[in-house]
Amino acid sequence: MIIAGFGFRTSASMGSLLNALEKACSDRSVTKAEIRVIAAPEDKIESPEFRKFCEFLSIVATPVSAGNMIAADTLTHSPRVQDMRGTGSVAEACTLSVAGPAGQLLGPRVVSEDRMATCALAKGDPS
Repeated sequence: MIIAGFGFRTSASMGSLLNALEKACSDRSVTKAEIRVIAAPEDKIESPEFRKFCEFLSIVATPVSAGNMIAADTLTHSPRVQDMRGTGSVAEACTLSVAGPAGQLLGPRVVSEDRMATCALAKGDPS
């Protein structure tokens, strides 16, 4: 199963989120239809633009706690994100947290063109 994890600024638009997803899918040869789970930090899951984005994709978002993000071993190591969130990449940490113990990132996170959202894809079993 393919899981998409997101990190985004509070002011990110649905277009930012969609752009990050489309870039990630293109870079990893995955179609949007293959995405079965979307994960994001629990403190941003109710963001109006993020909710609109999830509704557009017809996928219910899975919240990820700060503790689970900190525990994830990410490929990307952003000092700014490390200081703010305790992880090298919010998108990678979210997708790994949901992908299960055997989950594997399909590559490092990608950044939307406007730099407002990031997306990472993983293969895993969220059950």
